[in-house]
Amino acid sequence: MKAFLLICSGLSLLALPLFGDTIYQTNSEGKETVVQRSAIVIEQDSSFVVFKHFDLRYRRVVVVRLNRGSLPYRVEVNPGTREQIVDEWKHFGFKTTVTDLAGKVTQVYDCYLDFYPPGGRGSLLDSVPATTSFTLQTDGGGAEEIKFEDIDHVDIQGNHLSITRREGNTFAGKFLMPTTLPAEVRFLGITDKYSPASRQVFDFSVPLSQLKAISFE
Repeated sequence: MKAFLLICSGLSLLALPLFGDTIYQTNSEGKETVVQRSAIVIEQDSSFVVFKHFDLRYRRVVVVRLNRGSLPYRVEVNPGTREQIVDEWKHFGFKTTVTDLAGKVTQVYDCYLDFYPPGGRGSLLDSVPATTSFTLQTDGGGAEEIKFEDIDHVDIQGNHLSITRREGNTFAGKFLMPTTLPAEVRFLGITDKYSPASRQVFDFSVPLSQLKAISFE
């Protein structure tokens, strides 16, 4: 059923009026094809095009860099509709209400987890992919991966999580890092203050250990 709803959401997204920027490429036969609609171009020159768009597979906003090679790209920019594009992105990603340790509550859209060096210093760990699931080393032993789409809410105490699924059962344990490298897991997403012009695909980025609770809609 969830897969069906996601497919329907994808079809709905494709059926929306065309807003934002569109990237075209001319193929070897001289025919122009659409590479991406409903995007926001953030940089381009004679060598490359960089844009962000909503990726239905990962259910989050991603950045794509296209190198201009022998087959040329053409970009159709429509800056007047970029706010509408961001509003549409918010409907298709994971929506949450996040409470930090100080009690501040924030609505966060298009959420995901990503991994950085300890303390958040430096760039993210490219060798460790972002994810939309929590993996726990459960208190009872073993490991459990719980996808965002199945979660009702998460209670957090440092690196110890208690995750309640929508169906009612709860798993508790330590967050299991996907790497042996020193790393910090952060919860990222878009808020109502997000700028369409941003080079980033988030404006909310907080270490998971600094949050108290996450409630999924």
